[in-house]
Amino acid sequence: MGFSLSQMQVTSKAFGQREDIPANHTCEGADVSPQLAWHGAPEGTAGFAVFCHDPDAPLVQPNGNYGFVHWVVYNIPSGVGELAEATDAYTTGANDMGGTGYGGPAPPPGHGVHQYYFWVLALNEATDLPPGLSLWQLLERLEPSIIGMNRLVGTYERQ
Repeated sequence: MGFSLSQMQVTSKAFGQREDIPANHTCEGADVSPQLAWHGAPEGTAGFAVFCHDPDAPLVQPNGNYGFVHWVVYNIPSGVGELAEATDAYTTGANDMGGTGYGGPAPPPGHGVHQYYFWVLALNEATDLPPGLSLWQLLERLEPSIIGMNRLVGTYERQ
């Protein structure tokens, strides 16, 4: 499957589509992951992966990857339809802050509004991947198994 949106819906109690992400979920607050929920996964879904990416970050890596990765979570079973706020459940991958787990929005001051894409991928097979994968390593491994995807986009601007 190519990377095209499916009928799956992604929501959060913290913010709506294209709304501001509350400071609690950013570098200027407690910096905890927001609650995310999803429903309408395609028939045959056997697992999920979640990630947050800022395509507005002014960074291009030597390998051609762009933007900034804030969160990578995978090995999520098919019966799960929500990640709680400040969760440490499931397997975490590498973020671009040099660690693993969630690192909230922190755009450069004065850089304007950034968009943060919270993606949920539906997979046609369960995964048992090792911790610490980068987003790009994860996508390389998952791409043949992705049967649905959608995202919630939040915004944030640091003064």
